[in-house]
Amino acid sequence: MDHLYSFNPRRGYWFTWYVYRELSSGDGCYNVSLDLGLTRTRICVFGGSVALKDKIISLDMVKPSGEDRIVFYNVETEESYEVVKSVKGGFYKLKMVYPDKAPTLEINGIHMHRIKDIDPWTDSQMKIKALGVRRGDRVLDTCMGLGYTAINALKRGAGLLYTFEIDENVLWIAEHNPWSHKLLDPRVKIIHGDVVELIKYLPSEYFHKIIHDPPRYSSSTGNLYSGEFYRELYRVLRPGGRLLHYTGEPHRHGASIIKGIGERLRKAGFYRVRFIHSIQGYLAVKPLI
Repeated sequence: MDHLYSFNPRRGYWFTWYVYRELSSGDGCYNVSLDLGLTRTRICVFGGSVALKDKIISLDMVKPSGEDRIVFYNVETEESYEVVKSVKGGFYKLKMVYPDKAPTLEINGIHMHRIKDIDPWTDSQMKIKALGVRRGDRVLDTCMGLGYTAINALKRGAGLLYTFEIDENVLWIAEHNPWSHKLLDPRVKIIHGDVVELIKYLPSEYFHKIIHDPPRYSSSTGNLYSGEFYRELYRVLRPGGRLLHYTGEPHRHGASIIKGIGERLRKAGFYRVRFIHSIQGYLAVKPLI
């Protein structure tokens, strides 16, 4: 398929407010995580400078401007900057939610993951477990974001995974997030484009499982919730295949919106359409015949 994206994970070190605060408490050596909780390493500080594996840098270079900000030190360019991006009509931020846990993506102040009483990684694990991804499954992930659901599908044995992302700014954030770097797995095909249009070029009855985790329903995202798009999801799913459609909580998005999603899924041909409160979304099945 055209629009294949070459994912380019950035190499470096990540500094949260909590790491910076610990390192700035005085000269000495500390066991901290410089990849947002994935691993821990021993780092020494002397006279306001941090001794990294291959560099010595000033601690001031990696001070976040706020408690939820993340500073990235790029070992290739020797630059440090917060993982944020401001463009016309949008402000994107890799946001720390809990210390040493996977961060979330925030766009214009809206979180792209559940963060209340749960961290984004655990949320993604729950979704993939509920979907029942099995070894060798071909999986379609309609909206990549930071790729957490895609990566967890790989961890459960998916043999091939197509994931779509329309926004180049989101791809840039993902490349600066160590929790997203396993998207470089050869089983993953990242498509940079609009899944609503490009799904028409995918083969019928090809995928065993589909993850549909779109941005919050709005006038600009409504086509991801349309009956026409659901019919395309139905077409590319194998008979007996399963769909997980995240919607969010009914009381936040409107019970009528959530009910309408279920009705459109049934009209598209899915059956056993049921809302699962623990994952805040629908599970649905394509009939065998």
